[in-house]
Amino acid sequence: MTESNDPTGSSPEPAAAPPPPAPEASFPAPPPGPYAAAPVPTGAAPLAPMAGPADGPIGQVRSTGTCVLLTIVTLGFYTWYWWYKTHDEMKQHTGNGLGGPVALILTIFVGIVMPFFTSSEVGQLYERKGRPKPVSGTTGLWYLLLGWFFFVGAIVWFVKTNRALNDYWESQGAS
Repeated sequence: MTESNDPTGSSPEPAAAPPPPAPEASFPAPPPGPYAAAPVPTGAAPLAPMAGPADGPIGQVRSTGTCVLLTIVTLGFYTWYWWYKTHDEMKQHTGNGLGGPVALILTIFVGIVMPFFTSSEVGQLYERKGRPKPVSGTTGLWYLLLGWFFFVGAIVWFVKTNRALNDYWESQGAS
């Protein structure tokens, strides 16, 4: 028998090998939910207030008075064109939103939803740039609640939304 220098009198046990290092993943883990924000790369510089994600073409500034006049002259059909073009321009600019064809289909079949969608998308243009939203989906309530009263609500909604959209396009360099 051999003597051990162990004061407890137990036999020496071999040291356990450390666990192997975990393999490095080449992709980050997915976010916890479907609406979670994408992870921000570390070391990225914060964006300036007017900077934002890469933008597509800038939309056209449309005079509110001219739009109202064209709506009257065309017995309301100009609104279909306006919704198509504005949503098409916003989708080309950001890559998000309804887009022109979907907006036109919704306008024709369930037009009452368009003031809500349009104001919401215009507000999101501002939000992408880190600016406060001058209009939002709730701005559409003007159209819904007071639209029947000599079109007062519809006019208020249009003036607010078109002004916000024009101001946004002008801030991006449109003339």
